[in-house]
Amino acid sequence: MPRIVRPTAYGTPEVLAVADMAVPRAAADGVVVRVRAAGVNPIDWKVYSGAFHAVDDSHKDAAGIAAPMPSIGLECAGVVTETGTKVTGVGIGDEVIVYPVTSAYADYVAAPATSVFRKPAGLSWAGAGSLLLTGTTAVHALEAAEVSTGDTVLVHGGSGGVGLMGVQLAAARGATVIATAAERNHQLLRDLGATPVAYGPGLVGRVRAAAPGGVSAAVDFAGTDEALDVSLELVPDRQRIASIAGSPRRGEAGIKLLGYGPGQDAGTEVRATARHDLVERAGSGELRVVVAATYPLGEAAQAHRAGLAGHAPGKLVLTP
Repeated sequence: MPRIVRPTAYGTPEVLAVADMAVPRAAADGVVVRVRAAGVNPIDWKVYSGAFHAVDDSHKDAAGIAAPMPSIGLECAGVVTETGTKVTGVGIGDEVIVYPVTSAYADYVAAPATSVFRKPAGLSWAGAGSLLLTGTTAVHALEAAEVSTGDTVLVHGGSGGVGLMGVQLAAARGATVIATAAERNHQLLRDLGATPVAYGPGLVGRVRAAAPGGVSAAVDFAGTDEALDVSLELVPDRQRIASIAGSPRRGEAGIKLLGYGPGQDAGTEVRATARHDLVERAGSGELRVVVAATYPLGEAAQAHRAGLAGHAPGKLVLTP
């Protein structure tokens, strides 16, 4: 029988269970995809941990929390097995990337055709299945912070899944990139075009030494108080600080808050528009998807424990 991973209650990764599922049917304007890889993202464990922030009703589907018990897995890649009667441009047997979608921790997933993009031949299944959520989040943050040629941008959480995308995309825009990370990940950041600095006490001084001309923008993918305080101290214009996570203190700081909660910018149009370009960049090798580790579908809980530990750079991926 096909399988799906679902949380059975709110709590820690131990609440995840593998269950049998019926193969979904395609809607008239949708497809069914046999999943080959599903990206693992922090939002996946946040929605069943009970720690997820308030979400506007209009964004509950996008966040995967519209059902009584959250669904998990918002991105994947695989092979089309069925198409709806109104679908054109994609056919059975096509290899595709799917985002946004819900319940992607499964052997099969149904999705609207508008969420489907052809997988570049040179992109691995793991890379394809974990490209678009982090990629579109990074684009949204860079757009919000107005990062462009000539800027010096500070990327907090530079070795995480979103941070690694943000580093590469900011450099591609012509910005000078300073990125925070543990020292063990510094060479990777250098390889991707950033000047790495270690987070922790003294961060302001290290950033100033790395950027003697000053910092014009900051994107916070770490969500720590340190990231907020350092950004506020170094970036003259608070509207050029964009944050995707952190404490309620952010709401009083005058910075741009990105997400699905009240008073936050969901960036729906920016994210949707960015997808095709991200797929092309990844297919050409211009954009690298760093995969830290892959896990079988039945080891989703182990993947989440690894994600919560946060030691390895890049993305975690399930391979049904």
